[in-house]
Amino acid sequence: MVLLHVLHRLAPAHRWKLSVAHFNHQLRAAASDADERLTLKTARKLKLPVIAGRGDVQAFADQHGLSVEMAARKLRHDFLAAVAVENKISAIALAHHAGDQVELFFLRLLRGSGGGALAGMKWSNPSPSNPDIRLIRPLLDLPKADLLRFAADNKIEFSEDASNASLDIRRNRIRHELIPSLVRHYQPALNRTILRLMDLIGAEAEFVTQAADDWLAQGKRKKFNLLPLAMQRQIVHQQLAGKKLAADFEMIERLRLNPAQWIAVNAGHSVCRDANGMIQVRPVESFTFNSRRRKLLLARKTSHVSFAGVKIRCRIADNRGAAEARPGEMIEHFDADKVGAPVYLRRWQPGDRFQPIGTNSAKKLQDLFTDLKVPRAERHQRVVAVTSQGGLFWVEGLRMAEKFKMGKNTVRTLHWSWRRESPGLSPVADCAAG
Repeated sequence: MVLLHVLHRLAPAHRWKLSVAHFNHQLRAAASDADERLTLKTARKLKLPVIAGRGDVQAFADQHGLSVEMAARKLRHDFLAAVAVENKISAIALAHHAGDQVELFFLRLLRGSGGGALAGMKWSNPSPSNPDIRLIRPLLDLPKADLLRFAADNKIEFSEDASNASLDIRRNRIRHELIPSLVRHYQPALNRTILRLMDLIGAEAEFVTQAADDWLAQGKRKKFNLLPLAMQRQIVHQQLAGKKLAADFEMIERLRLNPAQWIAVNAGHSVCRDANGMIQVRPVESFTFNSRRRKLLLARKTSHVSFAGVKIRCRIADNRGAAEARPGEMIEHFDADKVGAPVYLRRWQPGDRFQPIGTNSAKKLQDLFTDLKVPRAERHQRVVAVTSQGGLFWVEGLRMAEKFKMGKNTVRTLHWSWRRESPGLSPVADCAAG
């Protein structure tokens, strides 16, 4: 309401034509309706045109698998952008203030966001629902205390969203618990310090972004591996974002550190960074469980077998000595009698459980892959080895199984060496430069 009154006062001098738009999220029953009535009443009192809309945020969140906060934001911005287009309005004014900026900083800090995100909201930026519409935030530099004082001095009626007091929402916990504690025990001028930090981070992030833009636009570029680390990351990030692909820190680092290797980025695509720093994309097969398996008889004589792109070399020895791996191989040593014979090679299947060495209990293999951030495409390519009773004693890329490790009573040792030969997992095939 403070923003509305301020803009209304300034409008004649600047020849602004104002309209009021209100979106009812229908999350607080009667309270949401009361907010809508207050907005309509205030707009009529100021003799301004008003457009009201509403949406079932909870149903939208459930349908699309979003948090209520994200669903509300999506519906609200879609509504505001649609109103702006219909009424030929070029800018939407939002009432974010300095306190919102500080809260956003801590929200993003706790998520592990990078410099650009930590810089917070800008005074002006395109609408996320329509880039032709500008969002402006005239109050962004003002503390909430100043706005409350202005409202009191000018007898401006407003309502406080009761959900802002709920500690079930992380932003509210930051507002009511984290920030007051930091102010009380560590930095009385916290808001000013954080806003200054955000300004510094934002300026530096803009510089790196521009440097990455310039590098990508050049015909003859400085070698990617000679660039500063921040530029390397930003160059990879911008290319992924430009292709509308996930650009989280782990993916950026895998691409940055592993040139010429294809990496699954989502259910339909793999990406690769060539030696020149450029990102290439290719489609991948749909991910389905493969039931094919291969029987392997273990013996004293070394066996060689290839299965699903993995070459395995194994043999049983009557001692506990460790065999050496060949170049490019990984090797594990199991208690041969615990493993038994024969064994079977196959790919991961639903319901598979595995207990890595050093852990207390078995977990679903799917949960282990998730914990280790193994991309979904890779999970379906991983080769596993199972005993005749169905127990997993080896999983490609994971530690050996606790149940089948050697102990003081081990008589025979299974030497198990392996390496991946063909595409299927990252790293796989080369990515052409250019």
